[in-house]
Amino acid sequence: MNIEPYLTPYKYGKPVLIGSGEKGSFDERCVDCPFVFQHNEKFYMMYVGFDGVGYQTGLATSENLLDWEPIGTILRRNEGSGWDDKNIAGTWIMKENHIDAPPVLKKWDNKYWLVYHAYPENGYEEGSAKIGLAWTEDENLLEWHRLSEPILTPEAGDWWEKGGLYKECLVEHGGTFYLYYNAKNTNEGRWIEQTGLATSKDLQKWERYSNNPVLRVSENRWDLGFVSDPCVLYDTDRYQWVMYFFGYDYKKAQEGIALSKDLLHWEKYPDPIIEIGKEGEIDSIFAHKPSVISHNGVLYHFYCSSRRHKEGDPTVNFGNEFRTITVAASEDIFS
Repeated sequence: MNIEPYLTPYKYGKPVLIGSGEKGSFDERCVDCPFVFQHNEKFYMMYVGFDGVGYQTGLATSENLLDWEPIGTILRRNEGSGWDDKNIAGTWIMKENHIDAPPVLKKWDNKYWLVYHAYPENGYEEGSAKIGLAWTEDENLLEWHRLSEPILTPEAGDWWEKGGLYKECLVEHGGTFYLYYNAKNTNEGRWIEQTGLATSKDLQKWERYSNNPVLRVSENRWDLGFVSDPCVLYDTDRYQWVMYFFGYDYKKAQEGIALSKDLLHWEKYPDPIIEIGKEGEIDSIFAHKPSVISHNGVLYHFYCSSRRHKEGDPTVNFGNEFRTITVAASEDIFS
């Protein structure tokens, strides 16, 4: 199993995006869940912010992939259809899939399509989340229209997803839409998160794959608790699909990788490809939630980084945590 072409061992070691820390701002406590893409010759990052009440979703832009400027909130509280008006996390906009090509957005039915999940209650991921879709014709990507009903619910799912649905990855291939998502088996006590798949021909009607979950936790290993947050890309040269994900053993969250020839059957590499940092480093608690793109022949691997809060940090999240977004690369471009 050759994963060498997909590795990003060189860490930036600093945040590229930090929550505002401003009272009443959607990202007062932290930023989370990066999704990086290219649009109209600019780089964009969609990301989730937490303000102590719930999630909302924002957008930032960059010229160089390291310096990011927030430009607005695109999925806001109190603007949904009841099920999604409190706590809403956008995680993926449909784009080109190739790992070695510009990650530009692509349209279907003359619209851009965004997938998100929403929790039914205020608080930090309170209740069982459902998955929804939003669309826009706005080339500035600031005004989104949400479908009134969710496309996937935990109630309609199998045993492994009854606790709620999480971060999504939407891929179009050969006229079929593939929606990867992670889900938890219960809301009570310590849960297990695994990654499943649903498919559709029209983005409206979805059918869960019969052999879910497609990515499963490993016994007594670094990913024994979670295999979550899929980021799926296609390698044209090697005729295979690559899934970046994170594993969690209830102590450390670290990045992993899996490969597939058909989008259905996945082989996990047995070890993490990005480990947590040393004590005090920006990712000393968590290094997780991947968004990987290629630019000028270099892979940029954005992820959510967490360490213990220090005096002077602009934000503090639950658990005395400083949660930011950082990046690693396939080449040593940060020296």
